[in-house]
Amino acid sequence: MRVLIAGATGFVGRALAPELLEDGLQVRCLVRSRESDVALELARAGCELVEGDVTDPGSLERALDGVDAAYFLVHMMGRVEDWAEQERTSARMFGKAASAAGVERVIYLGGLAEDEAPHHESGEPGLSDHLQSRHDVAIALEETGPPLTYFRAAMIVGSGSESYELLRSIVERLPALPTPDWLSSRTQPIGIRATVAYLRDALEIPDTAGREIQIGGPTVLTHLDVVDAMAREMGRSPKRRLAKAKALDAVLDAAATPRAVAAAAGAVTTGDDRVATAIALGLPGDTVVTDPSGMGLFSIRPESLSIALHRAMEESEEAAKS
Repeated sequence: MRVLIAGATGFVGRALAPELLEDGLQVRCLVRSRESDVALELARAGCELVEGDVTDPGSLERALDGVDAAYFLVHMMGRVEDWAEQERTSARMFGKAASAAGVERVIYLGGLAEDEAPHHESGEPGLSDHLQSRHDVAIALEETGPPLTYFRAAMIVGSGSESYELLRSIVERLPALPTPDWLSSRTQPIGIRATVAYLRDALEIPDTAGREIQIGGPTVLTHLDVVDAMAREMGRSPKRRLAKAKALDAVLDAAATPRAVAAAAGAVTTGDDRVATAIALGLPGDTVVTDPSGMGLFSIRPESLSIALHRAMEESEEAAKS
């Protein structure tokens, strides 16, 4: 079987490619540059590279020729100004090109969110631009392409993840956090190993085609709990603000709007500040598995958050040494 990964040089794509090779699949990667470090690493591992862009019809035709299944793991946030529209456009083009090439199925990884939540621009709780775009891409792929397997996950924990870099930066650089009610929204982080396992095994499970599959780790936590878990793994104290006068607490929490916290996230992250800001704007809403039936198709048991965080820290340290 030949598979294509669009977005192979991204965090998830570069973790998925070697696993598919290990399964004995022919793996083709659509990359913007053959000379990038990640592209060269993929080539050394045994992947076939096709240089091009998901917004170019010629590139898509070359990349999808002879492909049985395709992964769409493209994320343009932080790369271009009109990233949301570019993502929707590229998804429509990819879907049409995949259908024309006779691709049997497309697999996509989006975000967990309440689809009926209002799209907000004001900073009030609701579906953020980031999460809205993730879902819009799925709709575009579903409407234009072959049967879609639509995976949905909250924070994916692993070295190199923008969410992980933001989390680590918050623990390292902020002495304390405000505790507004909206930061107690629930989330269900999942490790990169389990995420890749779901993406990998979906090819072997026919019932995953043409459906949404929500995936998450074994524990539902608040966003503040996740920060505290990271602090414990790093041997630091929890980051919640120490108790002060109730009147002062109320003032501080009222000032901690989603946009104010997002701006702070962009300022402290060691990753991409624009991506960190967009991620933080999605914090007010719950990002949890509400339909576990898709996970039931797999024999995968995601590891705990503490183990996933520990692995990510070890991998980050190894990468820093090399």
